[in-house]
Amino acid sequence: MAASNMFIPEVVHSFNVYDDNAKKLIGISGEVDLGELKAMTDTNEVAGVLGEYDAPATGQFSSIKIKIPFAVLYEQIFQLLDTTEPPQLTLRGSIQRINQEGTKVNNYGVKIVVRGRVTSTNLGKMVKAKKGEPEIEMEILYIKIVIENETVLELDKLNFRFVLNGKDLLAEIRSQI
Repeated sequence: MAASNMFIPEVVHSFNVYDDNAKKLIGISGEVDLGELKAMTDTNEVAGVLGEYDAPATGQFSSIKIKIPFAVLYEQIFQLLDTTEPPQLTLRGSIQRINQEGTKVNNYGVKIVVRGRVTSTNLGKMVKAKKGEPEIEMEILYIKIVIENETVLELDKLNFRFVLNGKDLLAEIRSQI
């Protein structure tokens, strides 16, 4: 690929967060912590292997939490707390990038869909003429990341599905159990 066609991702230009009714959540602060995908592993120390190593179990991940901070307390935060009807949230962002020659800047879209239950709520504080900074933390049971209209990751913990760059990494295992 020619250098002029290679782009370097630079910054998240802007983003919004929507609930499962496609209603924009107003009052989210400037950053959302998307969490960490940490593979569940077991240490192997067996004959024929030099030393030991941690072996990840494909598709098995520890608890994944997303943290969403808000500017102040308001009604929509409390709608997300219902653990009997867990929310689905969609983050839509625009990522700015520049070509390697430094002659062109454009943007591409990123969409992140998460489903899960709120496990923690920090109500923040009340300070005159300041933000209150409440925050929710949600256990992710499902996450899908789409970059430039291509699904790069889909993890569905409750339905035994882990797709990476279009490849279903658990298809063989599902067929065996």
